[in-house]
Amino acid sequence: MSKYQDLKEECYEANLQLPKLGLVLFTFGNVSAVDRVNAVFAIKPSGVPYETLKVEDIVILDYDANVVEGNKRASSDTKTHALLYKTWSEIGGITHTHSTYAVAWAQAGMDIPILGTTHADHCHQDIPCAPVLTDEMIQGDYEYETGNQIFDVFAAQNLKYTEMEMVLLQNHGPFTWGKTAQKSVYNAAVLEEVARMAYLTKQINPNVERIKETLRNKHYERKHGKNAYYGQK
Repeated sequence: MSKYQDLKEECYEANLQLPKLGLVLFTFGNVSAVDRVNAVFAIKPSGVPYETLKVEDIVILDYDANVVEGNKRASSDTKTHALLYKTWSEIGGITHTHSTYAVAWAQAGMDIPILGTTHADHCHQDIPCAPVLTDEMIQGDYEYETGNQIFDVFAAQNLKYTEMEMVLLQNHGPFTWGKTAQKSVYNAAVLEEVARMAYLTKQINPNVERIKETLRNKHYERKHGKNAYYGQK
């Protein structure tokens, strides 16, 4: 049995959630899971359909995207995952999809505005959309530079990756992360639903204003603040 069997199984199970949640079509997405003790991560192999994916297909790599274990080609987005793990030490899992509504906002090149309490329950402000990469970045080490583009928009908007666990890439799509691979999938589902709600709201009222600050703060703090009381102890 592989030294990384538990990590592979975690990654495999998280990946299977994507089609179940309606977040991917065909092979349009991937999930990775990290092992901080051994400084490696597991990720879905490139182009393998979810219905035929097996635990043994999962690829293990280090933070420089070098293959440690596996005989299949890792996801084409592997270098983005690797750079995020290498730079943001509190991430336990990453999800990338091409889910419809999140991609629609990304293709429009727009942040998703915080319009209601569903959004505020998970994020304290607009979900950022990183600008499209420069020609040099695209023609260079594209997937690696995608990670740098995420860092740049977080720095520009003074965002903390432990609080804002999702981002859009202009003309591309969403990346989400969390303490575990499953939490990153959860965040991908939340992002897609918030994107759908925001789109529909804008159709009903194009001039809608962002949620009132006191209501935004109340919903975020009751779930994430130091005196949070949402859920069970």
